[in-house]
Amino acid sequence: MDFSVTRSSGGLIPPSEPTPSEVLDLSVIDRLPVLRCNARTLHVFRYGPSTALRIRAALSKALVAYYPLAGRLKESNQRELQIECSGEGVWFVEACANCALDTVNYFDNVMSIPFDKLLPQHPLEDEGLDPLVLMQVTRFTCDGYVMGLTFCHSICDGLGAAQFLNAVGELARGLEHLSVVPLWHRDFLPPLPPPPPPPPLREACSNSLTNLPPGPPPMPDYQLEQTNTDIPLDQINRLKQKFQESTGQTCSSFEIVAATLWSRRTKAIILEKDTEVKLIFFANCRQLLPSTLPKGFYGNCFFPVTITASSEELAWSSIADVVKLVQEAKSRLPNEFAKWTKGDLLKEGIDPFAPPLIYTTLFISEWGKLGFNQVDYGHGPPVHVVPMQGSSIIPVGIVGSLPLPKKGIRLMTWCVKKAHQQPFLDEMAKLR
Repeated sequence: MDFSVTRSSGGLIPPSEPTPSEVLDLSVIDRLPVLRCNARTLHVFRYGPSTALRIRAALSKALVAYYPLAGRLKESNQRELQIECSGEGVWFVEACANCALDTVNYFDNVMSIPFDKLLPQHPLEDEGLDPLVLMQVTRFTCDGYVMGLTFCHSICDGLGAAQFLNAVGELARGLEHLSVVPLWHRDFLPPLPPPPPPPPLREACSNSLTNLPPGPPPMPDYQLEQTNTDIPLDQINRLKQKFQESTGQTCSSFEIVAATLWSRRTKAIILEKDTEVKLIFFANCRQLLPSTLPKGFYGNCFFPVTITASSEELAWSSIADVVKLVQEAKSRLPNEFAKWTKGDLLKEGIDPFAPPLIYTTLFISEWGKLGFNQVDYGHGPPVHVVPMQGSSIIPVGIVGSLPLPKKGIRLMTWCVKKAHQQPFLDEMAKLR
Protein backbone atom coordinates (compact mmCIF):
# COMPACT_ATOMS: atom_id res chain seq x y z
CA MET A 1 0.00 0.00 0.00
CA ASP A 2 1.49 3.29 -1.11
CA PHE A 3 1.13 5.80 1.69
CA SER A 4 3.50 7.46 4.11
CA VAL A 5 3.59 7.59 7.90
CA THR A 6 5.39 10.29 9.86
CA ARG A 7 6.36 9.38 13.41
CA SER A 8 6.84 11.85 16.21
CA SER A 9 9.72 11.26 18.57
CA GLY A 10 8.78 8.37 20.80
CA GLY A 11 9.19 8.28 24.53
CA LEU A 12 8.70 6.26 27.69
CA ILE A 13 5.37 6.59 29.49
CA PRO A 14 5.83 5.88 33.22
CA PRO A 15 3.04 5.27 35.75
CA SER A 16 1.24 8.49 36.68
CA GLU A 17 1.80 7.83 40.41
CA PRO A 18 4.59 6.23 42.45
CA THR A 19 4.53 2.42 42.28
CA PRO A 20 6.26 -0.33 44.29
CA SER A 21 9.94 -0.86 43.57
CA GLU A 22 10.44 -4.61 43.85
CA VAL A 23 11.46 -7.75 42.01
CA LEU A 24 8.66 -10.16 41.17
CA ASP A 25 8.98 -13.82 40.27
CA LEU A 26 7.27 -15.10 37.17
CA SER A 27 5.25 -18.30 37.02
CA VAL A 28 6.46 -21.65 35.74
CA ILE A 29 4.59 -21.02 32.49
CA ASP A 30 5.77 -17.39 32.13
CA ARG A 31 9.38 -18.59 32.30
CA LEU A 32 9.07 -21.08 29.44
CA PRO A 33 11.75 -20.35 26.81
CA VAL A 34 9.14 -20.54 24.05
CA LEU A 35 7.55 -17.36 25.44
CA ARG A 36 10.71 -15.27 25.20
CA CYS A 37 9.24 -13.41 22.28
CA ASN A 38 6.97 -10.49 21.39
CA ALA A 39 3.44 -10.64 20.01
CA ARG A 40 2.69 -7.93 17.45
CA THR A 41 -0.78 -6.80 16.41
CA LEU A 42 -2.57 -3.97 14.63
CA HIS A 43 -5.89 -2.65 15.96
CA VAL A 44 -7.84 -0.67 13.34
CA PHE A 45 -10.39 1.92 14.55
CA ARG A 46 -12.79 3.68 12.23
CA TYR A 47 -12.94 6.95 14.19
CA GLY A 48 -11.27 8.63 17.13
CA PRO A 49 -10.05 12.25 16.97
CA SER A 50 -7.38 13.12 19.55
CA THR A 51 -7.32 9.49 20.65
CA ALA A 52 -3.52 9.39 20.87
CA LEU A 53 -3.52 11.99 23.65
CA ARG A 54 -6.33 10.17 25.44
CA ILE A 55 -4.56 6.80 25.19
CA ARG A 56 -1.26 8.28 26.35
CA ALA A 57 -2.87 9.67 29.51
CA ALA A 58 -4.90 6.50 30.15
CA LEU A 59 -1.83 4.34 29.61
CA SER A 60 0.04 6.23 32.32
CA LYS A 61 -2.89 5.80 34.72
CA ALA A 62 -3.31 2.10 33.93
CA LEU A 63 0.37 1.46 34.70
CA VAL A 64 -0.27 2.40 38.33
CA ALA A 65 -2.34 -0.77 38.75
CA TYR A 66 -0.35 -2.73 36.16
CA TYR A 67 3.02 -1.47 37.40
CA PRO A 68 4.96 -4.66 36.57
CA LEU A 69 4.40 -3.86 32.88
CA ALA A 70 6.38 -0.63 33.39
CA GLY A 71 9.37 -2.69 34.56
CA ARG A 72 11.98 -4.80 32.82
CA LEU A 73 12.86 -8.47 32.52
CA LYS A 74 15.87 -9.70 34.47
CA GLU A 75 17.41 -13.01 35.44
CA SER A 76 17.88 -14.13 39.02
CA ASN A 77 21.11 -15.62 40.34
CA GLN A 78 19.57 -18.99 39.48
CA ARG A 79 19.01 -17.70 35.93
CA GLU A 80 15.25 -17.69 36.35
CA LEU A 81 13.26 -14.94 34.66
CA GLN A 82 11.90 -12.17 36.89
CA ILE A 83 10.41 -8.69 36.60
CA GLU A 84 12.29 -5.75 38.04
CA CYS A 85 9.56 -3.23 38.85
CA SER A 86 11.55 -0.13 37.99
CA GLY A 87 8.69 2.12 36.89
CA GLU A 88 10.64 3.11 33.76
CA GLY A 89 7.52 2.84 31.64
CA VAL A 90 6.31 1.60 28.28
CA TRP A 91 7.32 2.96 24.88
CA PHE A 92 4.77 5.18 23.10
CA VAL A 93 4.88 6.80 19.67
CA GLU A 94 2.42 9.11 17.93
CA ALA A 95 2.30 9.12 14.14
CA CYS A 96 0.19 10.43 11.29
CA ALA A 97 -0.58 9.01 7.85
CA ASN A 98 -1.15 11.01 4.68
CA CYS A 99 -4.41 9.32 3.69
CA ALA A 100 -7.81 8.25 4.97
CA LEU A 101 -8.49 4.73 6.17
CA ASP A 102 -11.09 4.11 3.48
CA THR A 103 -8.33 4.76 0.91
CA VAL A 104 -6.63 1.59 2.16
CA ASN A 105 -9.99 -0.14 2.75
CA TYR A 106 -9.35 -0.18 6.51
CA PHE A 107 -6.54 -2.67 5.87
CA ASP A 108 -9.03 -5.35 4.97
CA ASN A 109 -6.43 -6.85 2.63
CA VAL A 110 -4.16 -8.18 5.36
CA MET A 111 -1.55 -9.52 2.96
CA SER A 112 -0.54 -6.05 1.76
CA ILE A 113 -0.36 -4.25 5.12
CA PRO A 114 2.95 -2.38 5.67
CA PHE A 115 3.48 -3.53 9.24
CA ASP A 116 6.82 -1.73 9.42
CA LYS A 117 5.05 1.64 9.12
CA LEU A 118 2.34 0.93 11.68
CA LEU A 119 4.18 -1.00 14.38
CA PRO A 120 6.33 0.93 16.88
CA GLN A 121 10.05 1.09 16.27
CA HIS A 122 12.26 0.90 19.32
CA PRO A 123 15.38 3.09 19.05
CA LEU A 124 16.49 2.31 22.61
CA GLU A 125 16.94 -1.42 21.98
CA ASP A 126 20.63 -1.02 21.17
CA GLU A 127 21.10 0.68 24.54
CA GLY A 128 19.76 -2.36 26.38
CA LEU A 129 16.49 -0.63 27.32
CA ASP A 130 13.79 -3.10 26.43
CA PRO A 131 10.22 -2.10 27.44
CA LEU A 132 7.68 -4.87 27.87
CA VAL A 133 5.02 -2.96 25.94
CA LEU A 134 5.49 -0.75 22.86
CA MET A 135 2.63 1.15 21.25
CA GLN A 136 2.22 3.35 18.19
CA VAL A 137 -1.00 5.28 17.49
CA THR A 138 -1.18 6.39 13.86
CA ARG A 139 -3.84 8.98 13.02
CA PHE A 140 -5.31 9.01 9.50
CA THR A 141 -6.80 12.04 7.74
CA CYS A 142 -10.33 10.71 8.32
CA ASP A 143 -9.76 10.85 12.12
CA GLY A 144 -9.59 7.07 12.21
CA TYR A 145 -6.48 5.50 13.67
CA VAL A 146 -4.45 2.31 13.93
CA MET A 147 -2.82 1.14 17.12
CA GLY A 148 0.30 -0.93 16.54
CA LEU A 149 1.13 -2.99 19.61
CA THR A 150 4.17 -5.04 20.62
CA PHE A 151 3.72 -7.05 23.83
CA CYS A 152 6.20 -9.25 25.71
CA HIS A 153 4.65 -12.74 25.80
CA SER A 154 6.55 -13.69 28.98
CA ILE A 155 4.30 -11.33 30.98
CA CYS A 156 0.83 -11.95 29.56
CA ASP A 157 -1.04 -14.40 27.40
CA GLY A 158 -3.67 -13.13 24.99
CA LEU A 159 -6.37 -12.94 27.67
CA GLY A 160 -4.03 -11.00 29.95
CA ALA A 161 -2.95 -8.54 27.25
CA ALA A 162 -6.59 -7.90 26.32
CA GLN A 163 -7.41 -7.31 30.00
CA PHE A 164 -4.72 -4.63 30.16
CA LEU A 165 -5.93 -2.93 26.96
CA ASN A 166 -9.50 -2.96 28.26
CA ALA A 167 -8.25 -1.23 31.42
CA VAL A 168 -6.59 1.46 29.29
CA GLY A 169 -9.85 1.80 27.37
CA GLU A 170 -11.91 2.25 30.54
CA LEU A 171 -9.62 5.00 31.79
CA ALA A 172 -9.61 6.64 28.35
CA ARG A 173 -13.42 6.75 28.53
CA GLY A 174 -13.25 8.53 31.88
CA LEU A 175 -14.06 5.71 34.30
CA GLU A 176 -12.83 6.42 37.81
CA HIS A 177 -12.15 2.79 38.76
CA LEU A 178 -11.21 -0.28 36.75
CA SER A 179 -13.92 -2.92 36.41
CA VAL A 180 -11.27 -5.63 36.90
CA VAL A 181 -8.51 -5.08 39.45
CA PRO A 182 -5.27 -6.69 38.19
CA LEU A 183 -3.61 -9.33 40.36
CA TRP A 184 -0.08 -10.68 39.90
CA HIS A 185 -0.56 -14.11 41.56
CA ARG A 186 2.24 -15.89 39.68
CA ASP A 187 2.78 -18.60 42.33
CA PHE A 188 -0.21 -20.69 41.25
CA LEU A 189 2.03 -23.59 40.21
CA PRO A 190 4.85 -25.22 42.19
CA PRO A 191 8.32 -25.35 40.59
CA LEU A 192 8.67 -28.19 38.15
CA PRO A 193 11.28 -30.85 38.92
CA PRO A 194 14.32 -30.70 36.63
CA PRO A 195 14.18 -32.94 33.57
CA PRO A 196 16.15 -36.19 33.75
CA PRO A 197 19.78 -35.96 32.62
CA PRO A 198 20.47 -37.11 29.07
CA PRO A 199 21.76 -40.67 28.74
CA PRO A 200 25.56 -40.99 28.55
CA LEU A 201 27.13 -41.37 25.17
CA ARG A 202 28.10 -44.89 24.26
CA GLU A 203 31.79 -45.62 24.37
CA ALA A 204 33.25 -45.62 20.90
CA CYS A 205 36.64 -45.74 19.26
CA SER A 206 38.30 -42.39 18.89
CA ASN A 207 38.02 -42.22 15.10
CA SER A 208 34.30 -43.02 14.97
CA LEU A 209 31.92 -40.20 14.04
CA THR A 210 28.73 -42.17 14.55
CA ASN A 211 28.45 -41.49 18.27
CA LEU A 212 29.21 -37.79 18.31
CA PRO A 213 26.45 -35.67 19.86
CA PRO A 214 24.18 -34.28 17.16
CA GLY A 215 24.43 -30.62 16.23
CA PRO A 216 21.46 -28.28 15.94
CA PRO A 217 18.90 -29.34 13.33
CA PRO A 218 19.25 -27.58 9.98
CA MET A 219 16.89 -24.65 9.43
CA PRO A 220 14.24 -25.22 6.75
CA ASP A 221 14.93 -23.41 3.50
CA TYR A 222 11.28 -22.58 2.74
CA GLN A 223 9.25 -19.43 3.41
CA LEU A 224 5.60 -19.80 4.40
CA GLU A 225 3.06 -17.90 2.32
CA GLN A 226 0.17 -15.99 3.83
CA THR A 227 -3.40 -16.82 2.84
CA ASN A 228 -6.73 -15.66 4.25
CA THR A 229 -10.07 -17.45 4.19
CA ASP A 230 -13.22 -15.56 5.20
CA ILE A 231 -16.00 -17.77 6.53
CA PRO A 232 -19.32 -15.95 7.10
CA LEU A 233 -21.34 -16.77 10.20
CA ASP A 234 -24.11 -18.53 8.27
CA GLN A 235 -21.53 -20.82 6.69
CA ILE A 236 -20.03 -21.62 10.10
CA ASN A 237 -23.50 -22.45 11.36
CA ARG A 238 -24.12 -24.75 8.38
CA LEU A 239 -20.88 -26.63 9.04
CA LYS A 240 -21.78 -27.05 12.70
CA GLN A 241 -25.30 -28.17 11.78
CA LYS A 242 -23.91 -30.73 9.35
CA PHE A 243 -21.68 -32.11 12.11
CA GLN A 244 -24.67 -32.36 14.46
CA GLU A 245 -26.78 -34.14 11.84
CA SER A 246 -24.06 -36.71 11.14
CA THR A 247 -23.03 -37.37 14.76
CA GLY A 248 -25.91 -36.29 16.99
CA GLN A 249 -23.43 -34.11 18.90
CA THR A 250 -22.48 -30.44 18.92
CA CYS A 251 -19.16 -28.74 18.22
CA SER A 252 -17.71 -25.27 18.59
CA SER A 253 -16.82 -22.90 15.75
CA PHE A 254 -13.15 -23.27 16.62
CA GLU A 255 -13.33 -27.09 16.47
CA ILE A 256 -14.95 -27.12 13.04
CA VAL A 257 -12.52 -24.55 11.62
CA ALA A 258 -9.45 -26.24 13.15
CA ALA A 259 -10.50 -29.63 11.80
CA THR A 260 -11.20 -28.21 8.36
CA LEU A 261 -7.88 -26.35 8.16
CA TRP A 262 -5.84 -29.34 9.33
CA SER A 263 -7.56 -31.76 6.97
CA ARG A 264 -7.45 -29.57 3.87
CA ARG A 265 -3.86 -28.41 4.45
CA THR A 266 -2.72 -32.03 4.84
CA LYS A 267 -4.32 -32.90 1.50
CA ALA A 268 -2.73 -29.88 -0.16
CA ILE A 269 0.86 -30.54 0.87
CA ILE A 270 0.80 -34.09 -0.58
CA LEU A 271 2.67 -36.20 1.95
CA GLU A 272 3.58 -39.87 1.92
CA LYS A 273 0.67 -41.95 3.18
CA ASP A 274 2.35 -42.95 6.44
CA THR A 275 3.69 -39.48 7.34
CA GLU A 276 2.93 -38.39 10.90
CA VAL A 277 1.18 -35.01 11.13
CA LYS A 278 0.34 -32.98 14.22
CA LEU A 279 -2.17 -30.28 15.08
CA ILE A 280 -1.39 -28.17 18.16
CA PHE A 281 -3.39 -25.44 19.85
CA PHE A 282 -3.03 -23.79 23.23
CA ALA A 283 -5.93 -24.11 25.66
CA ASN A 284 -6.71 -21.77 28.54
CA CYS A 285 -6.10 -23.72 31.78
CA ARG A 286 -7.33 -21.24 34.37
CA GLN A 287 -10.29 -23.50 35.17
CA LEU A 288 -8.07 -26.59 35.59
CA LEU A 289 -6.02 -25.39 38.55
CA PRO A 290 -6.59 -26.95 42.00
CA SER A 291 -7.50 -23.49 43.31
CA THR A 292 -9.20 -21.13 40.88
CA LEU A 293 -7.13 -18.20 39.70
CA PRO A 294 -8.58 -14.93 40.98
CA LYS A 295 -10.37 -12.57 38.65
CA GLY A 296 -7.82 -10.04 37.49
CA PHE A 297 -4.95 -12.49 36.91
CA TYR A 298 -3.21 -11.47 33.69
CA GLY A 299 -0.30 -13.88 33.32
CA ASN A 300 0.20 -16.89 31.08
CA CYS A 301 -1.95 -19.90 31.86
CA PHE A 302 -2.34 -22.27 28.94
CA PHE A 303 -1.26 -25.73 27.81
CA PRO A 304 -0.67 -27.23 24.36
CA VAL A 305 -3.25 -29.71 23.11
CA THR A 306 -1.59 -32.03 20.59
CA ILE A 307 -3.37 -34.29 18.10
CA THR A 308 -1.37 -36.79 16.06
CA ALA A 309 -2.53 -38.71 13.00
CA SER A 310 -1.14 -40.18 9.80
CA SER A 311 -1.49 -38.15 6.63
CA GLU A 312 -3.39 -41.01 5.00
CA GLU A 313 -5.85 -41.23 7.91
CA LEU A 314 -6.46 -37.50 7.77
CA ALA A 315 -6.90 -37.46 3.99
CA TRP A 316 -9.60 -40.13 4.08
CA SER A 317 -11.41 -38.94 7.20
CA SER A 318 -14.53 -36.81 7.05
CA ILE A 319 -14.46 -33.38 8.69
CA ALA A 320 -16.76 -34.81 11.35
CA ASP A 321 -14.20 -37.51 12.15
CA VAL A 322 -11.42 -34.90 12.43
CA VAL A 323 -13.61 -32.77 14.72
CA LYS A 324 -13.96 -35.83 16.95
CA LEU A 325 -10.16 -36.15 17.08
CA VAL A 326 -9.98 -32.53 18.24
CA GLN A 327 -12.68 -33.07 20.86
CA GLU A 328 -11.04 -36.25 22.15
CA ALA A 329 -7.74 -34.42 22.55
CA LYS A 330 -9.48 -31.61 24.44
CA SER A 331 -11.07 -34.17 26.78
CA ARG A 332 -7.56 -35.38 27.71
CA LEU A 333 -6.44 -31.86 28.60
CA PRO A 334 -7.19 -31.96 32.36
CA ASN A 335 -5.22 -35.16 32.83
CA GLU A 336 -2.30 -34.05 30.64
CA PHE A 337 -2.10 -30.67 32.35
CA ALA A 338 -2.13 -32.31 35.80
CA LYS A 339 0.63 -34.72 34.79
CA TRP A 340 2.75 -31.80 33.55
CA THR A 341 2.27 -29.71 36.70
CA LYS A 342 3.39 -32.70 38.80
CA GLY A 343 6.46 -33.21 36.63
CA ASP A 344 5.33 -36.63 35.44
CA LEU A 345 5.63 -35.76 31.75
CA LEU A 346 9.16 -34.43 32.16
CA LYS A 347 10.13 -37.60 34.02
CA GLU A 348 8.96 -39.51 30.95
CA GLY A 349 11.14 -37.28 28.78
CA ILE A 350 8.12 -35.47 27.30
CA ASP A 351 8.10 -31.69 27.02
CA PRO A 352 4.69 -30.67 25.64
CA PHE A 353 5.94 -27.10 25.15
CA ALA A 354 8.68 -28.27 22.77
CA PRO A 355 6.89 -29.95 19.86
CA PRO A 356 8.72 -30.61 16.58
CA LEU A 357 8.83 -27.30 14.67
CA ILE A 358 8.63 -28.86 11.24
CA TYR A 359 6.42 -28.58 8.17
CA THR A 360 4.15 -31.42 9.26
CA THR A 361 3.28 -29.69 12.57
CA LEU A 362 0.46 -27.16 12.29
CA PHE A 363 -0.29 -24.66 15.06
CA ILE A 364 -3.67 -23.00 15.31
CA SER A 365 -4.75 -20.24 17.68
CA GLU A 366 -8.11 -18.67 18.49
CA TRP A 367 -8.03 -14.88 18.72
CA GLY A 368 -11.68 -13.96 18.35
CA LYS A 369 -12.54 -14.60 22.00
CA LEU A 370 -9.52 -13.09 23.74
CA GLY A 371 -11.16 -9.69 24.24
CA PHE A 372 -9.18 -7.49 21.81
CA ASN A 373 -12.28 -6.90 19.69
CA GLN A 374 -14.15 -5.34 22.64
CA VAL A 375 -11.55 -2.70 23.57
CA ASP A 376 -13.04 0.82 23.38
CA TYR A 377 -10.96 3.99 23.85
CA GLY A 378 -13.95 6.29 23.55
CA HIS A 379 -15.37 5.88 20.04
CA GLY A 380 -16.24 2.22 19.78
CA PRO A 381 -14.39 -1.08 19.30
CA PRO A 382 -11.91 -1.77 16.50
CA VAL A 383 -13.02 -2.59 12.99
CA HIS A 384 -10.67 -5.55 13.19
CA VAL A 385 -7.51 -6.83 14.86
CA VAL A 386 -4.64 -8.06 12.70
CA PRO A 387 -1.83 -10.28 14.04
CA MET A 388 1.60 -10.19 12.46
CA GLN A 389 3.32 -13.37 11.30
CA GLY A 390 5.50 -14.72 14.08
CA SER A 391 7.76 -17.02 12.08
CA SER A 392 8.48 -17.62 8.42
CA ILE A 393 9.01 -21.38 8.93
CA ILE A 394 6.52 -22.49 11.64
CA PRO A 395 3.11 -23.32 10.09
CA VAL A 396 0.39 -21.33 11.85
CA GLY A 397 -3.31 -20.56 11.48
CA ILE A 398 -5.10 -17.84 13.47
CA VAL A 399 -8.87 -17.93 13.91
CA GLY A 400 -9.93 -14.30 14.11
CA SER A 401 -13.07 -12.28 13.47
CA LEU A 402 -14.24 -10.77 10.21
CA PRO A 403 -13.87 -6.97 10.03
CA LEU A 404 -16.98 -5.15 11.27
CA PRO A 405 -19.81 -5.00 10.40
CA LYS A 406 -19.47 -8.47 8.91
CA LYS A 407 -19.96 -11.46 11.20
CA GLY A 408 -17.99 -14.65 10.96
CA ILE A 409 -14.40 -15.88 11.02
CA ARG A 410 -11.30 -14.69 9.21
CA LEU A 411 -8.84 -17.57 9.09
CA MET A 412 -5.36 -16.07 8.67
CA THR A 413 -2.73 -18.65 7.80
CA TRP A 414 1.01 -18.86 7.28
CA CYS A 415 1.09 -22.60 6.80
CA VAL A 416 2.17 -23.56 3.27
CA LYS A 417 5.19 -22.91 1.13
CA LYS A 418 4.87 -21.47 -2.37
CA ALA A 419 4.63 -24.81 -4.14
CA HIS A 420 1.60 -25.78 -2.05
CA GLN A 421 -0.17 -22.41 -1.94
CA GLN A 422 -2.50 -22.91 -4.89
CA PRO A 423 -3.48 -26.50 -3.95
CA PHE A 424 -4.20 -25.21 -0.44
CA LEU A 425 -6.33 -22.34 -1.78
CA ASP A 426 -8.21 -24.82 -3.97
CA GLU A 427 -8.90 -27.05 -0.95
CA MET A 428 -10.09 -24.13 1.19
CA ALA A 429 -12.31 -22.90 -1.69
CA LYS A 430 -14.32 -26.10 -1.34
CA LEU A 431 -15.76 -24.61 1.85
CA ARG A 432 -17.83 -22.36 -0.39
